[in-house]
Amino acid sequence: MYRVILLPLCLASAAAHATTATFVARDPAGRPLSDAVVTVRTATRPAGPIRFPWPMVMGQQDLSYTPHVLIVPVGATVSFPNRDRVRHHVYSVSKPKKFAIRLYGHEEQRTETFDRPGAVALGCNIHDQMSGFIYVVDTPFAATTNAQGMVRFANLPEGAATVTVWSPSLRMPGNSWSGPLRIAGPNLMTSLVARR
Repeated sequence: MYRVILLPLCLASAAAHATTATFVARDPAGRPLSDAVVTVRTATRPAGPIRFPWPMVMGQQDLSYTPHVLIVPVGATVSFPNRDRVRHHVYSVSKPKKFAIRLYGHEEQRTETFDRPGAVALGCNIHDQMSGFIYVVDTPFAATTNAQGMVRFANLPEGAATVTVWSPSLRMPGNSWSGPLRIAGPNLMTSLVARR
């Protein structure tokens, strides 16, 4: 049985009807699950376009995709700069986005637009060891966990929500797990366990 323990810690009211939530994701052995995507979907939909503070860039450097996991909002155009001194051929056969960026070289850049939510696995037709992921979301509450398996969201609206954890290492349908969550301050503490 594979399980992921997702612990919302220290839920504290940041303002009237808003909560700051810290989540910790762990694997079955209790080790932190790093570079996992955690999303929270609330009943309140975003008023405007979703924006994140990081650049919409998936680089290729040292025969690796950097970052390994990139979160982008639906409709984002992502840049693919080649920082290696060899050519790359970026592609994906994932359901949310099938595409191919044919061979291009050092210091060249290509772009691709991602218009459907979900996980998009990346490969390189030239370098089989290269893998990366673009995770396309339709919620502003999305982030990757750090080395300690931790992620924090500010200003979550109070009420019912759904939390989802996605990681390529999760051996579950879609490499993800979702569960209900009640967001309320000031001192809500709960744990959600995903079971296969």
